Amino acid sequence: MTLNFEEEGSTVLPLECEALAQKVIAAALDYTGCPYEAEVSLLLTEDEQIRQMNREFRQTDRATDVLSFPMVDYGKAGEFAFLEERDDCFNPESGELMLGDIVISKEKVLSQAKEYGHSVRREYAFLITHSVLHLTGYDHIDDRERLLMERMQREILENLRISRE
Repeated sequence: MTLNFEEEGSTVLPLECEALAQKVIAAALDYTGCPYEAEVSLLLTEDEQIRQMNREFRQTDRATDVLSFPMVDYGKAGEFAFLEERDDCFNPESGELMLGDIVISKEKVLSQAKEYGHSVRREYAFLITHSVLHLTGYDHIDDRERLLMERMQREILENLRISRE
């Protein structure tokens, strides 16, 4: 798996952000049954920058914790078989499936960890897990989808032994 990791802004998370992201993304992809080596881009930024992106791409003028930009449009979440017919979803140099981009607000990671009463590590890992599920076609628009995503997120984090602490 290739992780294109970038960080901007002066806010610092008390973690080895890139190493933990690599571990969480790999675990989430294994959990979903992704049969390909994959490429993911992760940008850690701050509230103002993510607010601008949220306004531009989702027409919502507020900071958010995480944005997901999938490169693949799945007919059914977590089903990868159709990709055998496509070559436009794979990096021509590496052959890896280009899943998409994740953008996380470091300020939201810190504030939500405090608000929810768990560690910064857990909040950061949760947001990455949540986003990887979006990058593989999952969503939480209706209650059934939301409950499925919540269960998957919980199981992925449990498999990594990352608890609410």
